[in-house]
Amino acid sequence: MSGHSKWHSIRHKKGAMDAKRGKIFSKLNKELMVAARLGGGDPTGNPRLRQAIAAAKTENMPKDNIERAIKKGTGELEGVSYEETIYEGYGPGGVAVLVEVMTDNRNRAAADIRFIFNKRGGNLGEAGCVAWMFDKKGLIVFEQDLVDEDEILEVALEAGADDVVTTEDQFEVHTEPAIFEAVKQAFDDRELVYAMAEITMVPQNTVKIDNEPQASQLLKLMEAIEDSDDVQKVYANFDIPDEILQRIT
Repeated sequence: MSGHSKWHSIRHKKGAMDAKRGKIFSKLNKELMVAARLGGGDPTGNPRLRQAIAAAKTENMPKDNIERAIKKGTGELEGVSYEETIYEGYGPGGVAVLVEVMTDNRNRAAADIRFIFNKRGGNLGEAGCVAWMFDKKGLIVFEQDLVDEDEILEVALEAGADDVVTTEDQFEVHTEPAIFEAVKQAFDDRELVYAMAEITMVPQNTVKIDNEPQASQLLKLMEAIEDSDDVQKVYANFDIPDEILQRIT
């Protein structure tokens, strides 16, 4: 199990439960508001807003909710002002953890993130301690049993993707953020169904965690961080073998 793409898959399956729907919508709502505030309410000229709208539609967020969040971001409707910040630290086994936060109370967010790290066997670090281990990339992930590898390679190459990485059961297409949408559209045009598609932070190297109790503790840390109301996304550079993952999840 390698890094963010598999963690995203775990959370997506868990997040599909009705009990998680409100939290998912809350995170999407914040991203729509901030994207609109920073780049305007017209998605044509605002790539970040286009991505936020696409993510919201993927989660079946109602159109009225999307439009209302955008209007709050542009100031057409009254809304909370959120501040973006990043926290960095280490999880069990020395795994690097990068946390993206949107909050209306930085002190509350910092205290909450520190508490979670300490409680779950991690350590919150100084700014910059792990960010250098990650690269901002467009990431499109396909399940191996649902697509043809040659076709994925062909489309990725023609569209200008950086690389196609084969993991245990997936193909990961990596792109520069600037051409992510064009590469994604190329796959859409061929009606190739992906498991996820987003601009994310991809680890340069991974840390293998093959100790089952440690792996379990790490995933509990990841889940606790992502469940925090102020957290938008969490990334890590762990590599957990699938046989261990299946037992602990």
